[in-house]
Amino acid sequence: MSNSERSENRRREIDAMLDHKAGTEAVTDLADRYRVVGAADRSTYANWLTPVEDHYVCHRNETLDPEVDSWTVSLTGAVDRESDLEMDAIRDEYPTVAVAHTMECAGNGRGYFDPETGSVQWEYGAASTAFWTGTPLRSILSDHGAATDDGTWLTAVGGDRPEVDGENDLFARSIPMAKILEDCILAYEINGRPLPPEHGRPVRLLVPGWYGVNSVKWVTELRVMDQMVHGPDWTDRDGDDYTRWQQSSYRIHPEGVEPESNATVSTFDTWDQWESDEIDHPYTFDENVKSTIGFPEDGATVSPRADGVIEVVGVAWAGDDDVTVIEVSTDGGDNWAEGSFFGPDYDCAWRLFRYPWEPEEGSYTLVSRATDERGRRQPARISQPDDAADADGSEDYPWNEGGYAENAFLPHAVEVIVE
Repeated sequence: MSNSERSENRRREIDAMLDHKAGTEAVTDLADRYRVVGAADRSTYANWLTPVEDHYVCHRNETLDPEVDSWTVSLTGAVDRESDLEMDAIRDEYPTVAVAHTMECAGNGRGYFDPETGSVQWEYGAASTAFWTGTPLRSILSDHGAATDDGTWLTAVGGDRPEVDGENDLFARSIPMAKILEDCILAYEINGRPLPPEHGRPVRLLVPGWYGVNSVKWVTELRVMDQMVHGPDWTDRDGDDYTRWQQSSYRIHPEGVEPESNATVSTFDTWDQWESDEIDHPYTFDENVKSTIGFPEDGATVSPRADGVIEVVGVAWAGDDDVTVIEVSTDGGDNWAEGSFFGPDYDCAWRLFRYPWEPEEGSYTLVSRATDERGRRQPARISQPDDAADADGSEDYPWNEGGYAENAFLPHAVEVIVE
């Protein structure tokens, strides 16, 4: 089957999931409106680059497929010169760069929460790595005299405006300017090919190392601001609320809590926010340290090579931090041995790891755990809602109402039989 045929089949699969129920009767109405498709299979996590056809997809409602030549991105706010950027200008009038990025849905792993949380019940399949090509936002902002001082933000608004309960459901995310200037791009290609509609054609924001919710698809507006989307100017902007997906959704909080809206925050690392006195309920910005075994498959029966070795292979990542240690356990986490990294090494992209294992015949539970450059290591399990979770993640990952930013290692265990 050709790549184009695989791509078309994948697109049909995505379209067929408009009424996706995620395999459970408890999914909320919000989840029913999502278009989602996960990684094709676990072997995705035994390879460094994810083919476009196998890259996970998640967005709300309809898939836009506009005419590329007529698409514009409005640049407004604290700039010397406002502009409606056409795609030709974005592609041709500024430098072109390619960045590697492990994109992970903030709800990846939500399906392991007990009791269950709402929305799409992802297990391990909402993470993928690709090369994204586009224009550095630093270049565009400099050309238009944008304010880029400490404390400024760039808000991206998506062009999809589905109607929900009689109101427009607008998607806007605010990204701190420091991150924007560091490595963010307006992406128009993935793995050397034009963006497919389900990945935001013709252009999306790409925020390397941060949860996928920040990489707004079908970008139609960029606004330079001295705060996030917050306050009356954004809760009722031309009759619409632009703040929901920044200030209410994609926040980590217990059940029944409505997070306080903040004009600005100074701590962007998701893990650090738990330890911060500034933020009561973390925003899902930077990805937590995490790992996934790609081989052997869960439930597989495997045999050693002639030398008696089974090579356990997987991937580990830590957002825009480096992942520095990978460990593998073959007895469900009681004992650990260090694995080794190999293959490509790019900022904001996962590392392949291997562990040579010489087992006897029998049944085994394989798990992996990663540690990042700041010494933060994956916790073992997800807490119960009423349990106090350690802010440093040393024991339990905190159960939260949205099921966000999960990185415990035991839920991702792989059961295998060696013969």
